[in-house]
Amino acid sequence: MKRVRVIVHGRVQGVGFRAATAHEARKIGVGGWVRNLLDGSVEVDAWGDPASVDALVAWLRHGPSYAHVTALDVDDTLPAQPGAPSQFTVR
Repeated sequence: MKRVRVIVHGRVQGVGFRAATAHEARKIGVGGWVRNLLDGSVEVDAWGDPASVDALVAWLRHGPSYAHVTALDVDDTLPAQPGAPSQFTVR
């Protein structure tokens, strides 16, 4: 299992970007959450199999032209959790 924490800057505040991120994460099969931060950025915390997590990060990097990833922390030392639900929430 792989876990990432991604900070996205740009015009990303608001329900639209968070909802789109949550929709994409659920479609890919990644668990986690997304929320607005006080400085105007958005934080995404996601986990799942490495390929799925990488796909979400790629989507964030190549998503709307007004958004850009400014921080990426990766933890790929988590034990696998087969059959774990891929819940993804907007906070």
